[in-house]
Amino acid sequence: MTSSPLPDIVVPAYDKYPAAIREKLLNLREMILDTAASIPAVGPIEEALKWGQPSFLTAKSKSGTTIRIDQVRENQGQYALYVHCQTNLLDQFRELYPTEFTYSGNRAILFNEKDNLATHALQHCISLALTYHLKKKQL
Repeated sequence: MTSSPLPDIVVPAYDKYPAAIREKLLNLREMILDTAASIPAVGPIEEALKWGQPSFLTAKSKSGTTIRIDQVRENQGQYALYVHCQTNLLDQFRELYPTEFTYSGNRAILFNEKDNLATHALQHCISLALTYHLKKKQL
């Protein structure tokens, strides 16, 4: 993973997290950026805040749905990768990876602070989100 500097707009969001969660979210951020960089059709990723959460948009290519990451409010020892709830992405993730992750409805993959990530599976899920609109256009 490469280390990309944080855009100023998202720094306050990361600063609010406890150190252990912040480290996990920053690692997840790098995975999102690295995955995007490996898919030419995605193009540059715009980092922003949506609902106060660090968010990743395919603003130029419009190839994917927004990905958001955050600590889970109801369980401070968890963090999550969120996608738009009106996509079918969580259904796809569950079908592909029924035991690798814990899911929350049609919105999120949940992670425990102490867990090791299923890196390959998570990169695949991220790539599906980053190319969601491309896949829809092919149908």
